[in-house]
Amino acid sequence: MKVKYNWNLTPLFKSDNDPKIEKLRASVNRHSNAFITKWANRSDYLTNPKTLKEALDDYEAWQKNWGEGSQEWYYFHLRKSLNETSPKIKARLNKIQEFGKKIENDIQFFTIKIAKTDKKTQKKFLSYKPLLPYKHFLERLFVHAEHLLSEPEEKLMNLKADPAHTNWVRMTNSFISKEERTVLTEPGKKTKKNFSDILSLLSSSPKKVRDSAADAFNDIMQVNVEIAENELNSILQDKKINDDLRGYKRPDSARHMADDMQTDVVDALTSTVTNNFKISADFYKLKAKLFGVEKLEYHERNVPYGKIAKKYTYSEAVTLADKVFSNLDQNFSDIFRGFVNGRIDVYPKTGKTGGAYCTYGLLTHPTYSLLNYTEKLNDVLTLAHEMGHGINFELIKASQNAINFGTTIATTEVASTFMEDFVLQELLEKAGDNLRLALMVMKLDTDISTIFRQVAFYNFEKELHAEFRKVGYLSHQAIGALFKKHMMSYMGPAVEQNEGSQNWWVYVSHFRSFFYVYSYASGMLIAKSLQASVKDDPEFILKVKGFLSAGLSDSPKNIFAKLGIDITKRQFWIPGIEEIKTLLDETEKLATKLGKI
Repeated sequence: MKVKYNWNLTPLFKSDNDPKIEKLRASVNRHSNAFITKWANRSDYLTNPKTLKEALDDYEAWQKNWGEGSQEWYYFHLRKSLNETSPKIKARLNKIQEFGKKIENDIQFFTIKIAKTDKKTQKKFLSYKPLLPYKHFLERLFVHAEHLLSEPEEKLMNLKADPAHTNWVRMTNSFISKEERTVLTEPGKKTKKNFSDILSLLSSSPKKVRDSAADAFNDIMQVNVEIAENELNSILQDKKINDDLRGYKRPDSARHMADDMQTDVVDALTSTVTNNFKISADFYKLKAKLFGVEKLEYHERNVPYGKIAKKYTYSEAVTLADKVFSNLDQNFSDIFRGFVNGRIDVYPKTGKTGGAYCTYGLLTHPTYSLLNYTEKLNDVLTLAHEMGHGINFELIKASQNAINFGTTIATTEVASTFMEDFVLQELLEKAGDNLRLALMVMKLDTDISTIFRQVAFYNFEKELHAEFRKVGYLSHQAIGALFKKHMMSYMGPAVEQNEGSQNWWVYVSHFRSFFYVYSYASGMLIAKSLQASVKDDPEFILKVKGFLSAGLSDSPKNIFAKLGIDITKRQFWIPGIEEIKTLLDETEKLATKLGKI
C-alpha cells in the first residue's frame, strides 16, 4: 500500500497560479449563466412535473460539474488549511467566495420558486415517478418554504454571511493557529511548539509535560479571550437577526431543519443523556482513583491511563485501520487505500489549522482529510474517525446524483464513530488484563467525551444563546461562567475546574457552527446500535453500506428505519447509555481485581 504524508492537490490545480484556474472560472460563469438564461423567466416548471424533471436534470448537471466555482473555492480552502496566516491565500479565497456568492444569488431563484409552489402542486410533484430521484430534495424545499424570505432578501442574507459570521470565525482561528509557546516536551527539554502540538501535549503521560502545556494553552486562551468575546457576540447577534427574520422560534431550530431532524428527537436525545450525567461523573471519580488523586485537574480529564502512551507511527496506524476496514468490508479498505496515497495531510506544522477534518467539493472532486498526527493512540482513533467520513463520502459519490450528494450532520457522525469504535475494539480484543484496563479507560474516555461532553456543550450553547438574547451582550467572564457551569454538570466533583479552564470555549470551533455538537452523541449512540447488529450478524454490514451510500436521498429518520432503528422513540437512546454504564462497572471491577484502586 502506498502511503504519502502530504496532500496531492494536482487533481484540482497544479499550483496557485495554474492557468486552468481562470479558464475554469470562465466556464463556471458561462454554464451558470446558461442555466439562468434558460429557466429564470419561465414558470412552466412550477406547474408541469415533466418540465420540472427537465429543469432538475439541468440543475443536477450544473451542480455536478460547476457549482458556484466550487473547484477553485475547494482548492484554496484546502490551501488555507495548510497556511492560515497567508494573506495571499486568504485574498484568493475571498475572491472566489465573492464570485460564488454572486452566482449563488443569481441562481437561487430556482429553488425559492419551487419551494413556494402551492400544496396541491407539491403533492403532484412528489407523486410523479420520474421525479423520484429528486423526491427528498423537493420535500426538504417544501419544508423550508415557511422560513424563506423574498429573492432580493435572500440575496442580501447570502452577501452578509461572510462579513457577519465567517470572517469573524476565521479571524479567531487565524490568531490561535499562529500562536507558539515554549513548553516542556516528553524528552524533558523546553522547546517552542505550535498550537496543535501544545494541544496534543495536554494528554502527555508525564505530569510536568501536560502541566507545562496547560499553562501555555491557558495563556493562549487568555491572550485571545477578548478577541473571541467580540467575535462570539457578533456572530450571536447575526444569528439572532437571521432567526428573527426567518421566523425560527428557537435558536437551535434552524440547525435541526438543516439536519433534516425533528426537534423533539434532539430534545429526547439531549435530555436523556443529561439525566444520566451521573455516569460521566462516576467515570471521572474512578479515573481520579486510578491516578491516585482526589481530583483530576481540568486539562487531565483525557490523559491516557496505563501503558498506552506508546507511540503509534503513522504507518502502524494505517496498517491497523486497514485491517479493521477490510474485515468489515473490502470496499472500505479499497477506499481507505486511496486516501493514504496523497489525500491525507498528516503532520502538524506552524500555521496549519488545528484538529482534524474530512471534506469534499463537488461530486467530481477527490475527497481530502486533514490530520495533526503526533503518534498518540488518540491520533490513531482520529484517523479512523475521519476515514469513516471519507468512506461515507466516497460511497455516496458512487451511488447518488449531485443533488443527493452530501450528508446531514445527523448521519455523517454515525459513519465516523462507527469506524473509530471498531478500531478501538480491535485493540481491546488482543489485550492482557493490564493493557485491557488501560484500553477500557480509553474507551470510556472516548464515549464520555463523544456523548456526555458534547451534550454538555449543547446545553451550554442553548443557555449561551438564550442569555445573549436576554441581555444583548456577554462579557468573556459571563461566557466563561456559563461554560464552567455546564462542564461541571457532566464532569462532577472529581474534576477540578482550574483557573483558566473557563476560557476553553475560545478554541471550540463547533460553537461557531451553532448546535452542531448533538450529532456526535447521536452518532455514537446510533453507531453502537449498528455495531451490535454487525456483531450479531456480519451480513448486516451490507445494510450499513446501504445507509453509508444514502446521502441526502432520504431523511435520517427514514434511512435508519430501513435498518430497523427508530430514532424518534426516547427509549432508543437508553441501551447505548446503559452499555457505557456496563463498561464502567466492568472497568471498576477489573481495576479492583488488579489492585489499582
